Amino acid sequence: MEPHLTRNIRPNREAFSLEAYERGEGYQGLRRALSMSPKEVQELVSQSTLRGRGGAGFPTGQKWSFVPMGGKARGPKYYIVNADEMEPGTMKDRLLLEGDPHQVVEGAIIGAYAIEAEVIYIYLRWAYRLAAVRLETAIAEAYRRGYLGRGVMGSSYNVELYLHESSGRYICGEEDGLMDALEGRRPIPRPKPPFPQTCGLWGNPTVVNNTETVSNLPGILRNGAEWFKGLSLSSDGGSKIYGVSGRVKRPGTWELPLGTTAREVIFEHAGGMVDGAHLRAFLPGGGSTDFLTEDHLEVKLDYESVAAAGSRLGTGTIVVLDDSVCPVGVLISLERFFLRESCGWCTPCREGLPWIVALLEELEQGEGNEESLELLEFHCRTIKPGLTFCPLAPGAMEPLASALKYFRQDMLRHVREKRCPWR
Repeated sequence: MEPHLTRNIRPNREAFSLEAYERGEGYQGLRRALSMSPKEVQELVSQSTLRGRGGAGFPTGQKWSFVPMGGKARGPKYYIVNADEMEPGTMKDRLLLEGDPHQVVEGAIIGAYAIEAEVIYIYLRWAYRLAAVRLETAIAEAYRRGYLGRGVMGSSYNVELYLHESSGRYICGEEDGLMDALEGRRPIPRPKPPFPQTCGLWGNPTVVNNTETVSNLPGILRNGAEWFKGLSLSSDGGSKIYGVSGRVKRPGTWELPLGTTAREVIFEHAGGMVDGAHLRAFLPGGGSTDFLTEDHLEVKLDYESVAAAGSRLGTGTIVVLDDSVCPVGVLISLERFFLRESCGWCTPCREGLPWIVALLEELEQGEGNEESLELLEFHCRTIKPGLTFCPLAPGAMEPLASALKYFRQDMLRHVREKRCPWR
């Protein structure tokens, strides 16, 4: 497969200038979009079967279709690129933001045009300083060339784009928390309905798409829906940026067909485990997904296949757990992260996560008992979607619930031996 998301990204990651980007058909996708109606752009993206690459995997064209259209729709409308990449183990968006910022800018303009949005925000993780510099340069170049501002490319479409740097909290990557932060308020979940597509930023129609999702739009507009579907090994279209971290020989990220197996990603592209290490399990899509084991290496890394195996594709960035690492210690690190990043708005998250961390710490110190495991299972049953205001706490339960399934004997060893066996 010829890469399209990463085709302009060079080994030294020095970003293309506007002129170099244009020589590679840059902004031709936007040109085609402007020759179509916004509804036609929505239909093309729906036909491509592009799904959100931020974790939820919702069909992009369908998400856009919920936005009220036409002269009677309340405005201004907002289009937001979610570049607040804080999911543990995830680094895919950084590659795109630093390596090809013009692709992100072009995709954002296409997405905004598709929903008739007048304002774009790129909401960037605070720590991505190099990405911020390169995005600022790309945005300024796009304004000078007439791709942003009034009369985009000589059309009647007007749009403004602003770069906004995050305050640095994980909850800001959740779309409701993100919108609260943009409004200058404490980032907390919002009750649904209403949904952002009808009542979002400052009460107006808003769409939030992930950086990788947005980066797919120029290619779809240039080459069409069938081309995009042909990139995939799955029923859903496109390629995917997969990543691997942990004790592998070549940790990193690669653009591969959606539906590539876990075995290929880990053992071919990441080079397999370092000498002496044995793979026990892996998180297929960042810290808030369920563990899968070496028995799942043939699973295709697409939305339906990973769900059928008992996890989620999430961000598609794999965290490998090998036999030299204590599973309880890994869980403590993950749950401490989610505890620290909780907004504290709802009781299951505010009170449940500290209790979970305390139980895990007791196990790790050899002070736990079998009742500790029962209490952890209780939390997994009661902290789930529908019982919390946002997905943060249910996401924190996914690695815990799967660890109780796959590593129960390791946890019981902590109880029987009254110590951590890995120390």
